[in-house]
Amino acid sequence: MNVLKPQQKQAVLALLERGVSQHEIARKLGVDRKTIRKLAQAPATPEAPANSPMATGPHPQNPPPRPPASEGGGAIAPVTSWARSACEDHRAWIEAQVRLGRNAMAIYQDLVDRFGFSHRYNSVKRFCRHLKPKAPEAFDRLEFGPAEEAQVDYGEGALTRDPVNGRYRRPRLFVMTLKYSRRSFRRVVWKSSTEAWARLHEEAWRSFGGSCRYVVLDNLREGVITPDLYEPELNRLYAAMLAHYGVVADPARVRDPNRKGTVENAIQHTQSTALKGRRFESLDDQNAFLAHWEETWAAQRIHGRTKRQVQEMFEEERPYLQPLPLTAFRYFSEGTRTVQDDTTVQVAGAWYAARPAPIGARVLVRVYAHEIEIRDAKTLALIRRHPRAARQGTVQLPDAERLFNPSRETHRILAQAHAIGPHTHALCQELFERRGRVGQRALWGIIGLRRRYPAPILEQACALAFERGTATYKAVQAIAKQRLAAVCQAMEAQAQSDGAPTLTQHHELIRETAAYAAFFKRHARSDA
Repeated sequence: MNVLKPQQKQAVLALLERGVSQHEIARKLGVDRKTIRKLAQAPATPEAPANSPMATGPHPQNPPPRPPASEGGGAIAPVTSWARSACEDHRAWIEAQVRLGRNAMAIYQDLVDRFGFSHRYNSVKRFCRHLKPKAPEAFDRLEFGPAEEAQVDYGEGALTRDPVNGRYRRPRLFVMTLKYSRRSFRRVVWKSSTEAWARLHEEAWRSFGGSCRYVVLDNLREGVITPDLYEPELNRLYAAMLAHYGVVADPARVRDPNRKGTVENAIQHTQSTALKGRRFESLDDQNAFLAHWEETWAAQRIHGRTKRQVQEMFEEERPYLQPLPLTAFRYFSEGTRTVQDDTTVQVAGAWYAARPAPIGARVLVRVYAHEIEIRDAKTLALIRRHPRAARQGTVQLPDAERLFNPSRETHRILAQAHAIGPHTHALCQELFERRGRVGQRALWGIIGLRRRYPAPILEQACALAFERGTATYKAVQAIAKQRLAAVCQAMEAQAQSDGAPTLTQHHELIRETAAYAAFFKRHARSDA
């Protein structure tokens, strides 16, 4: 309580005697309302007069005069043990209005209009606040079967020496509690991450000998990316780890710690009983102590509500736990990449083929310990899988997917030449050996002749060019053209000798082309 001067104290007591509200006294005198309330609740004690020997100070002073009595001239009311509200005279009417569901502002307006109420709205608001009944909040008992649910959360561990700076600070305390038996797993860590959060779950399930079907967690970023009442978005690494163990996440609603009250109580029990007042020199020391305390004391205790031993209930729950998978979960890191113009994505200084993802598309890359996966950024469908490169600068792109590069085209050209025929292959081989990589242009030209000339004719042209010593593109093209013309003439001569009908260009029934042109031109004008 603030120390008041004698004049202020006398003024407060005098106003209280007249029935002035505490709020009004605080407004007039500038005294804190808590101080006024303590003075109103304190028993009245006689004080020594200011000019008596009990008065302190070298110059005793008389107390200030009391305020004048009320206009009615009646006696001053004694000091009461509680401050009388300005609305007390209208209590019955106000109570009736509150029962009708009216708010404080409506009641205040009617008080002013009907009864000439001269005090402020805040007096009515405070008075109505105490009249409204408040129903106590009800909580349901959450009961679950064996191995059905576990609850997880973070708390603060005991003071532990930091190995970096040598100072004591509190690590993070991870606790997983089985809802049915209340058996808990506790572990302290310096830093938390998505991977650390998932690994702590795995350690807890290995210590229990199996996993439960559901896990209830808070909306921390390690587990939940976007909290939502209906469809919360889980962290993909955390969700993949839960799927590996056959567990379903059930995030609690935001600002609803009662949903996971079991683990909240377990954290509080650990902090107040096991770790209170203790210090440890390392995390290993604290984790060893927590494991010993769980086995020796926490698991052997009789639970307050179930009235049964925790270890006994855990032995009942153990057969219902889901068996652990045979293979360990493979942890990964994720990131998005853009497919470059050579159809690859860059990951940790190496390049990996990303087809059939189009150039410029954004893809999701998962990096495991020994391989990487390229997935669709929206559907997470697997596109490619590659072994992780042993060193930076490696390019994992098959030759069949590589764009044109002169240093890698020789085998492709010779393979196409061999498909045409052995003479074509021999001519191309000789041309490449004689002219080197520059001769690849001529090779592409020879192979391109396959689109205009049949393979047998091109094969004959290459054989003649090779025999004549003129192994060039133009020589092969000229010979192929001559061979094709000769074949066509031979076919026409064969057709005439066989009496095959030929096309007639001149006949009395065939008009000149100029006549047809004039006909179409005339009728086109008439239609226009």
